Amino acid sequence: MTFLAVLAVLISYVVGAIPAAAWVARTRGVDILKVGSGNSGSTNVLRTLGKGPAIVVAIFDILKGAVAIWLARALGLDGPAQAACGVAAVIGHNFSPFLRFRGGKGVATTFGTICALLPVAGLGFFLMGITTVWLTRFVSAGSILGALTGAFTAYLLGAPLWLSVTVSALAALIVWQHRENIRKLHAGNERRFGEKVS
Repeated sequence: MTFLAVLAVLISYVVGAIPAAAWVARTRGVDILKVGSGNSGSTNVLRTLGKGPAIVVAIFDILKGAVAIWLARALGLDGPAQAACGVAAVIGHNFSPFLRFRGGKGVATTFGTICALLPVAGLGFFLMGITTVWLTRFVSAGSILGALTGAFTAYLLGAPLWLSVTVSALAALIVWQHRENIRKLHAGNERRFGEKVS
């Protein structure tokens, strides 16, 4: 079981590391790491390439987190091992060896992971995130508040400690990955949803 768990975590990391945004952008002749925010994620793809490519990337990135959990379950691994696979997928996305250990901010992959681990927390994540973006047009604010809501929901539901800690750790990672956005929000120069960049 230990060997299977380690193998599943490694496979999950590789799956998470698949740089969908970079590869989709490359088909358009764009290096996603050199435009916009420089992140390999769906938000940067939206701003630089438009809705169609962004939707493709978002779906793919969400599935990376979910697939990691499904893989662990298919192998008969317990909850903590499943959580480890989800975290590995998020880390792979954020620090992809295919992009010299750069990547995105992990929001979509984290969302997919949480939805697979605890769907109600995923729903809380989604509702708070989409509502915040709708009201403020700040994707970064929606991502942060959505993730924190997911963590709060896990504790509110009395989820097992390993699950609550996992969701909270992923939420904390999202906050950390958005530290520059937080500074921009405070300074009043954060880009809003729908703004395109050259």
